[in-house]
Amino acid sequence: MGRVWFVGAGPGDPDLITVKGRRLVEQAGAILYAGSLVDAAATRYAPVGCLLEDSKSMTLEQISAWLIAAAGRCDTVVRLQTGDPGLYGALTEMVRPLDAAGIPWQVVPGVTSAMASAAAAGESLTLPEVTQTVILTRVAGRTPMPAGEDLEALAAHRATLCIYLSATLLPQVQRALRAAGWPAEAPILVVQKASWPDAEQIVRGRLDDIDQRCRAAGVDAQAMIIASPTLGAREWAELTASKLYDPSFGHRFRRAAEPGLAAEIGEGSSSANEIQ
Repeated sequence: MGRVWFVGAGPGDPDLITVKGRRLVEQAGAILYAGSLVDAAATRYAPVGCLLEDSKSMTLEQISAWLIAAAGRCDTVVRLQTGDPGLYGALTEMVRPLDAAGIPWQVVPGVTSAMASAAAAGESLTLPEVTQTVILTRVAGRTPMPAGEDLEALAAHRATLCIYLSATLLPQVQRALRAAGWPAEAPILVVQKASWPDAEQIVRGRLDDIDQRCRAAGVDAQAMIIASPTLGAREWAELTASKLYDPSFGHRFRRAAEPGLAAEIGEGSSSANEIQ
């Protein structure tokens, strides 16, 4: 009996798969990949003779049956999924039949589109004294949201919101954030196919016009919506610096500088990292 590996292929760029994930793909006897979401190039690391199957037309039962059958023939079976398998990846539903059949399995995490989108746009999701919280969520569609997790309730925290699977529901996002007190001019970032070679699109706008901007750009699917008080911070006149790199802030790798010396270092006369 072989082992099934649930491997996060990352957000689209095949080079963003982890080293461990790529190694497993290279030695796999069978790979079931999410062809509707994973760039076909992600399978380019598969060895000659590997059984490759696209799951985009399969039901959950068919996916489970395929993995179980493959594990009976191959030592290494890879279920290659977009982003990270544990986030909107139906992981629990897929592993329960494996548990029942006594088939061992493991998960290799992957880069999720929230991080890839922030990277593509050159944005940080957290900033000192602005927000230290990131909420990964979605808007209710055919899958309802549990009680207390509607977008308006989450947006009331005024933290960073990374909103998945909601590109076609931007008007709902706008209404929820406005109802939670976000101003009309709040910056919004939408990234379609983050990191995908020759397919990535970045749309910036305000809360009151982001839907119009996305429609004009033809962005209506496979897009990450980021609403955050940190957006555009690199253009702010003033920014609170991280304590980690403050010369007066000591930790186990660096002793805090004396007040006078710390002021000199802060003015750029030396590097705080040189103080030991």
